Amino acid sequence: MQLSYWELKNWFSNVDYTVVGSGIVGLHAALRLRERFPDSKILVLEKGMLPHGASTKNAGFACFGSLSEIIDDLKSHTEQEVVSLIEKRWQGLQLLRKRLGDAVIDFKPYGGYELFLNKDESSYTECMSKLPFINEILKPLFKTAVFAKEVDRFDFKGIHEYLIFNPFEAQIDTGNMMQALLKNAYAENILILNQQAVTSFLEKGNGVEVVLGDFSFISKKVLFATNGFSSQITNGAVKPARAQVLITEPIANLDIKGTFHLDRGYYYFRNIGDKILLGGGRNLDFDTETTTEFAQTEIIQNKLEQLLKEVILPNQDFKVAHRWSGIMGIGNSKNPIVSQLSENVYCGVRLGGMGVAIGSLIGKELADLI
Repeated sequence: MQLSYWELKNWFSNVDYTVVGSGIVGLHAALRLRERFPDSKILVLEKGMLPHGASTKNAGFACFGSLSEIIDDLKSHTEQEVVSLIEKRWQGLQLLRKRLGDAVIDFKPYGGYELFLNKDESSYTECMSKLPFINEILKPLFKTAVFAKEVDRFDFKGIHEYLIFNPFEAQIDTGNMMQALLKNAYAENILILNQQAVTSFLEKGNGVEVVLGDFSFISKKVLFATNGFSSQITNGAVKPARAQVLITEPIANLDIKGTFHLDRGYYYFRNIGDKILLGGGRNLDFDTETTTEFAQTEIIQNKLEQLLKEVILPNQDFKVAHRWSGIMGIGNSKNPIVSQLSENVYCGVRLGGMGVAIGSLIGKELADLI
């Protein structure tokens, strides 16, 4: 890069904090740094045209885990860990709403539902039997029962009679959310440069040399908020997980409102007005979907269309309008990694597919490490 004197002076000189990644975590970290250090120079570097991972590509679920996901998590985490994680997701959602406002993010508290395919007898039975116990452990946090049994009123097909309803779940507009966060950052004099990939970094005395291809600059502190792209900086503790999504054309007289979970959260769908957004299917081919490549695969797209046709919209014609994918960050544990990697380098990553919920809080925690 051949930069002018002005470019070097305004963007790359005397940088106090460099945040790598302009998604939910990165922008919340930058905004929190501005609150704590009002006179500092804060630079955000983003390798995509827009936030590259999942922040602008997710389904817009304001959720903290379906009943089957929570039961599943209890098999690999302690009860205290699971409750603490749900509390963090819930706190993160409140932080996001408080910062941006419900009107801006188009917050719609329609509630969330979990449905069970007829063939999922064991999962259905387990969830129904453990529902009272999960409500009991979550009661101190929500002050009331979170999950309740409801008869399916949406005319889904091939599923068990009862759904699980969660009144605390809601929809948001992902695009509005990220646009509002970017506006907030610009208003707080946070510098954002897109299509800038950090190729390496090196601790140097009282700062860090940040390398962007053939150009480098010094930043006093560097904060990585790169989630699904963090495998290298976390020594493999974070793995990428691709999520494939589609959205239909408008559907006449659509009577589906809310956020919906299926198969331990591996499938999820919602209405956006009179359209259906449906995503998931990573469990059909874990190896292929452990990737940072944005793409669709036939096996998953066919399964998504089959679910639309046979379960979600069995008596309605629909056309798929658009398809895309996003990259999440997962690992052996659902607990996020918020840590200091070296004297002047920090990271807030591994959001476990819950970035909308927990991202705001992880951004704040990341900035508060300094």
